Amino acid sequence: MASGSMRNKEAEVTVFRERIFVSGLIVVVLFLVLISRMVYLQIIKREHYFTLAESNRISVAPLVPQRGLILDRNGEVLAANFSAFTLEVTPSKVADLERALDDLSSLIDVQARDRRRFKKLMEESRSFESLPIRNRLTETEVARFSANKYRFPGFEIRARLFRNYPFGETASHAIGYIGRINDTELKKIESGGSASNYKGSDHIGKLGIEGSFEAELHGVTGSEQVEIDAGGRAIRSLARSEPTSGNNLVTTIDIKLQQIIEKAFKDSRGTLVAIEPSTGDILALVSQPRFDPNLFVDGIDPTNWDALNTSIDRPLFNRALKGAFPPGSTLKPFLALSALESGKRTPEYAIRDAGYFALPGVHRWMDDKVGGHGTVDMYKSIVESCNTYYYQLAAETDIDVTAAFLSKMGIGVKTGIDIDGEADGILPSRSWKEKRFAKASSEARKWYTGDSVSAGIGQGYNAYTALQMAHATATIANNGIASQPRLVRQIKDAASGITKDVPPILKRVEVSPENIAVIKHAMEGVAKEGTSARVFTKAAYISAGKTGTAQVFGLKGDKYIAGKVAERLRDHAWYIAYAPADKPEIAVAVLVENAGFGAATAAPIAKEVFDYYLNRKAASTSSATSPADAKNNQPLEAKK
Repeated sequence: MASGSMRNKEAEVTVFRERIFVSGLIVVVLFLVLISRMVYLQIIKREHYFTLAESNRISVAPLVPQRGLILDRNGEVLAANFSAFTLEVTPSKVADLERALDDLSSLIDVQARDRRRFKKLMEESRSFESLPIRNRLTETEVARFSANKYRFPGFEIRARLFRNYPFGETASHAIGYIGRINDTELKKIESGGSASNYKGSDHIGKLGIEGSFEAELHGVTGSEQVEIDAGGRAIRSLARSEPTSGNNLVTTIDIKLQQIIEKAFKDSRGTLVAIEPSTGDILALVSQPRFDPNLFVDGIDPTNWDALNTSIDRPLFNRALKGAFPPGSTLKPFLALSALESGKRTPEYAIRDAGYFALPGVHRWMDDKVGGHGTVDMYKSIVESCNTYYYQLAAETDIDVTAAFLSKMGIGVKTGIDIDGEADGILPSRSWKEKRFAKASSEARKWYTGDSVSAGIGQGYNAYTALQMAHATATIANNGIASQPRLVRQIKDAASGITKDVPPILKRVEVSPENIAVIKHAMEGVAKEGTSARVFTKAAYISAGKTGTAQVFGLKGDKYIAGKVAERLRDHAWYIAYAPADKPEIAVAVLVENAGFGAATAAPIAKEVFDYYLNRKAASTSSATSPADAKNNQPLEAKK
């Protein structure tokens, strides 16, 4: 009995010891787990959790850089910045947005157009983004809202930099504008690796110089680390990385000249491009009608947007870069130069113009002068703008030869101007017609002599931009040296203060100087005794030019009478020119839509351009010379 009792006690002790061992082992394991976890959290993951803790204590705010200025060639500011207060709201943080806006109207003047613009921004943005409901608040409005801020969760007043265009509509197509970043632009920013530089930025350049030089103008975003309390209130600034302002751009534009030209157009639609032949500098780039870029800075409201976007006059359309128009007779100097280069014509070769040109059994093309111009050589064909001369020339010339030469002169191809959006135009050739009518019959795709005849006076399929015509005119003025058109001539680095010149891009076109001299002589004749002579009779300088009247639609044998044709179906008026003729300083291409004869409407605008630009330049040169300098610069005979 005693023996059995002893065995039971020994068994119990053994079980107890086993339990103690297991319990101790569990405790040890748990301690090891706890220690390893502490090591993992406090040593291995220290950096991670330290960062999280700091992020709860520290707020990092982006500091948006000041956008670079845009100036004209004489230092006039075309695009500037100013600081103002804006009231913003994050829609996702407001339970009843409409009610909140109604309540807000008792403190701040929020008009119907502000609400319409805000609604449009909401449609284009994400609900968690902060959106402006009213810009440019007065100090009274800021104080009034600050006192009642507790009533409006999700609403904040912020100091923002705003873009301003002091000259309003003037040169708007060249300068462009800025607007809020849309989804497409955001994806482009992210794919380009620039997302971090656009933190805090709401706007981006959209058109013209603002859009094409966005990388130069935007600047580098800075940041500020601010310590915050549990309530999210700022306590103190811990670190600050200053933003770098965008670079300033000095453009080639003469804004005073631009204003003169836009005024000269009055209410007419059209375009004018003025170029400095030796450099390619765009002195003026006019597209009528224009738009006010200031409308887009705060986010354009739907009413103004609809007015611009649905207008039959298309004020947002850049006619200078994108508008392709039949050139009419302004193409004749280039066709004549092509004929000289190919050997199809000599300056002395003459035809007998009876007032028409006929392809037997096909068609008869009439000259604009009843009875014709009589005996016509190359000089007279340009001075009097004889269509028959060019009908015959085109019929005898391979269209592909003509197309190759015009392309070489920069007509019908992009000029390479330094802003986006340039159109090619239409340079007709056999291959072009094949592609254009690829789905049509083989007969429709074939190039006919009749096609060449129509193209021979700048009609038919021809369609070119005013920029191309101005560029080609400048190339003739510059004796065959083509200067690539440009709108920016200097970039002033905001960080270093160093101004970097943008060098002109020059290219010699393989054209005989003797042949160019023939064309230049004839273009001088146009202004002296030809189709624009009446306009330039009293000019203080000698210019060279060519008038053009471009048909908008086919008459089908009927006689053209402007008063009996709908206004938008009337002929376009063209004029290309340069001055002074002996040493060209400016070349222009003018197009006035549906205005009739180039000599009557386009040439007078060109004369206003030359009068202002050359006279002001002469006055500037004169005033730059002091009386003492003038005395010292006199010839020896005068000094005696």
